[in-house]
Amino acid sequence: MFDNIIAILPELGIAIGQTLTMMAIGLSTAIVLGGPLGILLFLVDEGQSLQHRPISIVLSWLVNTIRSFPFIILLVALVPFTRWLIGTSIGPVAASVPLSIAAIPYFARLVEKSCKEVPRGVIEAAHAMGASEWQIVWRVLLVEARAGLVLALTVLAISFLSYSAIAGVVGGGGIGDLAIRYGYYRFQTDVMVVTVAILITLVQVIQYSGNHLAHKLDKR
Repeated sequence: MFDNIIAILPELGIAIGQTLTMMAIGLSTAIVLGGPLGILLFLVDEGQSLQHRPISIVLSWLVNTIRSFPFIILLVALVPFTRWLIGTSIGPVAASVPLSIAAIPYFARLVEKSCKEVPRGVIEAAHAMGASEWQIVWRVLLVEARAGLVLALTVLAISFLSYSAIAGVVGGGGIGDLAIRYGYYRFQTDVMVVTVAILITLVQVIQYSGNHLAHKLDKR
């Protein structure tokens, strides 16, 4: 039983690194692009300071459209774009392209939800004191919603850990690819058990870390 596991240890280390690479790229893109998009969705929504119904409708439609794609379909549909962008559709970096595109609207909605949980009175008070929209975003929204934003990022990270496993099956590498190649095709159940145990451990670490940080940031 342990012979199979010992034999794949070098590949296992590479697979974990590939999974972490896919997650790092996807989550970084979500923060850089999805975060501002989520704030914009909040600001142009009905009843907010930058209320703009046409923009709100267009952005919501775009976000909902991308989110409606099952990830495996989005992964295949973006193969030509991925190949054009980075020159290949195979490998962890290539798999990070559809992961990133899926992460942007996903995180945007979570950010929008976190912003809506900020007491309206706090925002109105900032307006009354003459704060600009930029100041309200940085000094009110992001500060008051920081615990919720950490939890949102935690949810995204756990979701995209499973997505990275799916991406690995179609040539992205990572833990999912290893589990399929050895655990399924070669009927090495022990390898499958180890890969699943690693995924469970990663989920537990991410969830605990996110909850702990959110608790420390929550001043309510």
